[in-house]
Amino acid sequence: MKTVAIIVAGGRGKRIVVDSATCGEGNRPKQFLTLGDKPILAHTIQKFEISERIEEIILVVPEDYMGYCSQAIVDKYGFKKIKKSVGGGKERQDSVYLGLKSCPNSTSIVVIHDGVRPFISPQKISESVKLCEERKAVILAVPAKETIKRVEAGSVITTLDREKLWLVQTPQVFEYELILEAHEKAKEDHFIGMDDSILVERLGYEVGVLEGDYQNIKITTSEDLAMAERILQSEKKRCLE
Repeated sequence: MKTVAIIVAGGRGKRIVVDSATCGEGNRPKQFLTLGDKPILAHTIQKFEISERIEEIILVVPEDYMGYCSQAIVDKYGFKKIKKSVGGGKERQDSVYLGLKSCPNSTSIVVIHDGVRPFISPQKISESVKLCEERKAVILAVPAKETIKRVEAGSVITTLDREKLWLVQTPQVFEYELILEAHEKAKEDHFIGMDDSILVERLGYEVGVLEGDYQNIKITTSEDLAMAERILQSEKKRCLE
């Protein structure tokens, strides 16, 4: 039985503003922007490429960037575990479903990860897969640091109990048949969730939580990209010490 990673990189990243005159990257989707010396997506794939628990990788990318991704990322950096690339859907949930439908019949566990989270550690990937073998459904998350308030129409409605609030990350790891069933049920009900785990929750299953890492950021805005550069430099400095 096989553990497959689906790296979801099908979005367009409209919230990142890139100065094409100075960086030469034009209007490329954020997953293809350069972080350090290579594209964000390449950094992300590398973590799964070296993970001992991942046997195969399926990439989900924009339909019109499939050729570019194959040449500029998969071939250029010599990734061996990528067996298939598929075009993304309208919503992230659609893209994940297309990735799930592309998994080989031997798949037992699927690891779903955002292509723009390049700082996931191979150790956390392994830990999440191991926990999934026990729990069937697992997410990475970190405890909220700030006070969080519910606000409506510009006014505070209530202050939430921070001790019970966690910020959800990826990867999210599931038994393959379970997450496929959850996506098909959501599709049947025309339900769009904020993440994959909520689709499993709708079926009545418990979702385990593995504490993640605050550096496992999702690069969504220009500020995130600047922070990612700082994290990358910090990682390189630690490697040299």
